[in-house]
Amino acid sequence: MTHDGRGTFARQFRPIRRSSPGRLAREQWGRGEAIQQADTADRPRAVDVVTGETEAVEWVAGPLGLSPGSPVVYRSRRFLVDGRAVQLATSYLPVDLARGTAIMHTDAGPGGIYARLAESGHGPATFTEYLRARMPLPDETDRLALSEGTPVVEITRHAFDDSARCVEVNRMILDGSAYLLDYTFTA
Repeated sequence: MTHDGRGTFARQFRPIRRSSPGRLAREQWGRGEAIQQADTADRPRAVDVVTGETEAVEWVAGPLGLSPGSPVVYRSRRFLVDGRAVQLATSYLPVDLARGTAIMHTDAGPGGIYARLAESGHGPATFTEYLRARMPLPDETDRLALSEGTPVVEITRHAFDDSARCVEVNRMILDGSAYLLDYTFTA
């Protein structure tokens, strides 16, 4: 942005505060809110969604209790905040819970896939997230329009229902320069 007599100013991107575990609380998705609403509030956001079925690779199949190569439903998303691509995320779900449901629509409805799982009696009750920082793969650099040298944070989340069944494996790739990861929990 330029201003006469004052020069050129770079627009600063305000980091996204990703607060856990509150963002995954049943109250959030149970009242029809998107999980990203907890992170970005009123900031303009968009999402590109692709859904379908694929064969489960080992890191997906194992937690879901399936054999590698078994069919799973996937939801692949690219999230943009303030016009900037900030996250890639792909969820993998067992076909017996997701095939033929609104989970396979680009708009899964109020509360997203967790609300749809709850409607079928398999709403998430607990989550485990595994985080690691790394340099992006070439495709991730392109899809997130990352500057050279920008790391990503890879988060793999397992969602479990009340019976301890893993109902979702989600792999997220976050632009490391766009997020502040905030973990608050009781002692």
